[in-house]
Amino acid sequence: VSFLALQLGTAIGFLLPPVLVPNTPNDIDLTAHNISIMFYGTAIVSTILFFLTGVVFEEKPKYPPSHSQAVLHTMPPEDYSYKQSIINLFKNIPFVLLLISYGIMTGAFYSVSTLLNQMIVTHYEGEEMNAGRIGLTLVVAGMVGSIICGLWLDFTKTYKQTTLIVYILSFIGLLVFTFTLDLNYLTVVFVTGGVLGFFMTGYLPLGFEFAVEITYPESEGTSSGLLNASAQIFGIIFTLVQGKLTTVYSPRTGNLFLGAWIFVGIILTALIKSDLRRHNVNSGIMNLDLKAVPVDSPVEPENTTLKIQSAL
Repeated sequence: VSFLALQLGTAIGFLLPPVLVPNTPNDIDLTAHNISIMFYGTAIVSTILFFLTGVVFEEKPKYPPSHSQAVLHTMPPEDYSYKQSIINLFKNIPFVLLLISYGIMTGAFYSVSTLLNQMIVTHYEGEEMNAGRIGLTLVVAGMVGSIICGLWLDFTKTYKQTTLIVYILSFIGLLVFTFTLDLNYLTVVFVTGGVLGFFMTGYLPLGFEFAVEITYPESEGTSSGLLNASAQIFGIIFTLVQGKLTTVYSPRTGNLFLGAWIFVGIILTALIKSDLRRHNVNSGIMNLDLKAVPVDSPVEPENTTLKIQSAL
């Protein structure tokens, strides 16, 4: 749900700025005034959400959401070390491959999202409003893709296969978007942008879920944090390089640069060993017909640790 909320915020970010800050090249003071209104509005909304988060959200749920989480709650907190968890993750070769491939895909999505307006305006002068609408289409289609991919993953448990297929389809979608961008048909750009967003954004939750599977029992927060860090690093690099290529040469050149990296990501994803540790643990405990207990319960399920070790 939080991931979808993030994407909804991104969609609003595509839609509102062109409305709040219209193109007024002959009145710089008006432009500065509109930008200040947008920034102050963002600051107010962010501050309100910050306080609501502190008041509304609890530190942890009363009942663990899964059997694998119930087992983790039986481990003493002092046994957890953030530093050691990071070291363990970097020793996990499948996770390292996923860390790089996730960073490539998500960084490419960030770069396309950031430079979308520039790409559209290059071929369709004066279409800033439609550029925002295309960005909105890209993100909304991605939200739909995230839901569908998540449901498919929950039903099939084919983590690596689904991740690889969506990665390949994102690569194809980027190529189609790239070579149809300059056809002077905005309708085509809307369609290809939606298809691209469907697969690129649909990949993002798959990466998180796949990471949790291959790194269990390491903390989900640690693996997710590293994935986000990788995405930010690749996003910054890709945005700078693609922006330069788009300005000096053309949007096609910048997109082909991203396409080459996504192809590398496909290869890395294909090399990941699919060791579904969390799924195996959940399946083993479910066969024992155990029920989750409250987090604060003083009762420890007997032989839980032994069963987990045998499942791993």
